[in-house]
Amino acid sequence: MISTKNKVAARLLASGKLTEADLAKAEEIQKKQGGSLNQALIKAGAVDEATLTAAVGEVYNLPVIDLDQAEVEMECIDLVPGDVARKFQVLPVSRRGRVLTVAMSNPSNIFAIDDIKFITGLDVQAAVVSEYAIKKAIDKYYATADSLSEIMEGIEADIEVVEEEDDEDITGQEGQNAPVVKLVNTLLAEAVKMGASDIHIEPYERNMRVRYRIDGVLQEVMEPPIKLKNAIISRLKIMSELDIAERRIPQDGRIKLKIGAKKIDLRVSTLPCIYGEKVVMRILDKGNLNLDLADFNMEEKAINDIYHAIAQPFGMVLVTGPTGSGKTTTLYSCLSKLNNPDLNIMTAEDPVEYNIDGINQVQVREEVGLTFAAALKAFLRQDPNIVMVGEIRDLETGGIATKAALTGHLVLSTLHTNDAPSTINRMIDMGIEPFLVASSTVLIMAQRLVRRICKNCKEEMPLPPEALRDIGLEPGTTVFKGKGCDKCGGTGYSGRQGLYEVMPISPEIRELILDRASTSEIRAMAVQQGMLTLRQDGLVKIRKGITTIEEVLRETAVSD
Repeated sequence: MISTKNKVAARLLASGKLTEADLAKAEEIQKKQGGSLNQALIKAGAVDEATLTAAVGEVYNLPVIDLDQAEVEMECIDLVPGDVARKFQVLPVSRRGRVLTVAMSNPSNIFAIDDIKFITGLDVQAAVVSEYAIKKAIDKYYATADSLSEIMEGIEADIEVVEEEDDEDITGQEGQNAPVVKLVNTLLAEAVKMGASDIHIEPYERNMRVRYRIDGVLQEVMEPPIKLKNAIISRLKIMSELDIAERRIPQDGRIKLKIGAKKIDLRVSTLPCIYGEKVVMRILDKGNLNLDLADFNMEEKAINDIYHAIAQPFGMVLVTGPTGSGKTTTLYSCLSKLNNPDLNIMTAEDPVEYNIDGINQVQVREEVGLTFAAALKAFLRQDPNIVMVGEIRDLETGGIATKAALTGHLVLSTLHTNDAPSTINRMIDMGIEPFLVASSTVLIMAQRLVRRICKNCKEEMPLPPEALRDIGLEPGTTVFKGKGCDKCGGTGYSGRQGLYEVMPISPEIRELILDRASTSEIRAMAVQQGMLTLRQDGLVKIRKGITTIEEVLRETAVSD
């Protein structure tokens, strides 16, 4: 007969959820590998996490909680230091008056409960979770702040303060200093883990800060000591193969990383500021790149208009919007849909953000004369079917792109304008004749990115009829917001959604272009023909509960 001193194992045996043979196997594993019998039961495959956790709850007469579903109150996290949480494998979840609910995998650990009572001055109510869940949750809630502060403690002792005039001689050594390497690696890994699109490292007179751009908004994550300024920047320059001795001019580079199974590219830009070089890194995570237009949550007419435009054998399709509005992703998605062995697709980009098999991509290098215009001229001698030009910046590029669109090529490109109708007059102001614009352009799309409401903490937001009417919504419309929870870092938002203004160039709009009509006249005709403006598409996304009124008002104008 197997010993069943472990109450949980006894409960599982009594309920028929564990066999004597599986228990013997688990006890053998425990003898060889150490750890608790509960862990050994999981390793042996005798029971699953959920069954084991439920049994623990029954034995100790405590509630079982699911940390993936539970709403962890962030103010409670601050009550228990990270080292204590890790030592006892506990996580403070919620507080009601003087009672603090703490999730733990081993509720028999009375020392843990007593210590937390002493630290917080509160009564402690235990709740049961699985060992895997508690470890994952502690890593999540204590990860960034604690791991970075632990690294900083080591660095403080390992880096000496160096006089300014000596910097030139020791930057290479500083950049290779092991604690600095660890700090930089952690910053990069945490940014990827948190889903950041950019990392900003900024030196000031008395301090230095690191910020991540998450869902389009910058968030400060740490302040390294100012004496580490040159060491951190030198390390990043070494990684991106830049000149560490050159601090007077901007430099651009690239870092390729492998974080776990992910392959990440970082586009690195340095800029000399008065207190040192600022470094900005754009994170290019191909694993997060969605190239299926059907998943962009566009309205049906808009996506059908785009499909029709890119199916044409020739003509020009333009995507417009500010930097960071997702234009390149939209163009890549169009190319991905068109990409097949029957077509020769060529792109000129600055920089090439993602490599796509089957497409010939060229990196523009203005310093050696390989401009967008020069690349486009070369493309036309390469027998292309489809050409993508990263951006139409000047008359020369615009003129060549327009003529290419008229001579049997499908041309895709971007411009920086506020909306789709104003793109027409922007091209004419650039010097391209109206008849060329009218005859070459097939479709223009403007876009913006807004933050999506966090699904975990989404709730209705009551608004009076007058307020709804003021922003263009019908009285009685249900609108939503995010309350703020652990999954969204308290912001109420998680992820981003595009707003799209898609304007096909109809015969009527062509006539207006030839007549040099104003932007407002072109917009009125497009709306009459069924185009949703950016603001109107934003209102649709509000009605669907995808985003908030604040986000739409922030990204779109009334004239939209």
